Amino acid sequence: MIISASRRTDIPALYSEWFYKRLRDGFAETRNPVNRKQVKTVSLLPNDVSGFVFWTKNPEPMLPGLDALKNHEFYFQFTLTPYGADIEPNLPDKKILKASFKKLSASVGADRVILRYDPVLFNDEYDFNFHLRAFADITGELKNFTRKVTISFIDEKYRGVRANVKNLNLAETGDEKKLLLAGRFAQTARENGLAIESCAGKLDFAPYGIGRAKCVDASYFSKLRGKQTSAKDKSQRPECGCAPSVDIGAYNTCVNGCLYCYANYIQKIAAENYKNHDASSKTLI
Repeated sequence: MIISASRRTDIPALYSEWFYKRLRDGFAETRNPVNRKQVKTVSLLPNDVSGFVFWTKNPEPMLPGLDALKNHEFYFQFTLTPYGADIEPNLPDKKILKASFKKLSASVGADRVILRYDPVLFNDEYDFNFHLRAFADITGELKNFTRKVTISFIDEKYRGVRANVKNLNLAETGDEKKLLLAGRFAQTARENGLAIESCAGKLDFAPYGIGRAKCVDASYFSKLRGKQTSAKDKSQRPECGCAPSVDIGAYNTCVNGCLYCYANYIQKIAAENYKNHDASSKTLI
């Protein structure tokens, strides 16, 4: 069993104390996102967990307790974009986040920290040339602290994204523009010695040397190596290459405030859930 912690919220940034308590107790409880009365107990014991995939934009609060994971296998999906407070209002300064990226990599190894430059969106401020410069700056600075960068373009189909997209003033983006930018990204990634993959996109970037990402990748975990099948997580988009995992997070609990977020439908509810969170609870909320 692979544990996602979490696609639904930023556990490392906001709920690391809760996670470490759950880890010590050896289990967590999760609510069905559709039926909150339906609660499932998930073992977090080393014998039951093949590995953890942590999704975060700020792992700093989690760093002091990393020794608690010494008996577990894990890696981090670290999203680091060039956007400002107009898009990501509650994140620390990007210089601080880059420093956290380096600190995390130094602690767990570059193989276990994947850089995510996603989602790519376009408007008057964040245009094609802006992304060329920003991608080069970020990958150039972090090339010695990771082995891979994952890209994606904003997907407006999600309910949470649709609710916020009107505030982003997005520019029309055709496939040709995405392909051209992806090709330039691939060139920059190669120059910096990084593999590059695309997350769950419908466009084929393979001609540029961009693979299809498996953000939950069983090959990272020795318990699953040699046992891998073509099994995919049926709860994700058809284009998603992820292996099945169990998510211990909850929607509408992240207060990073990113306007492109698919996991928060209503920011007010997310703020209330965060305020009422009990780190000693068996469930996140």
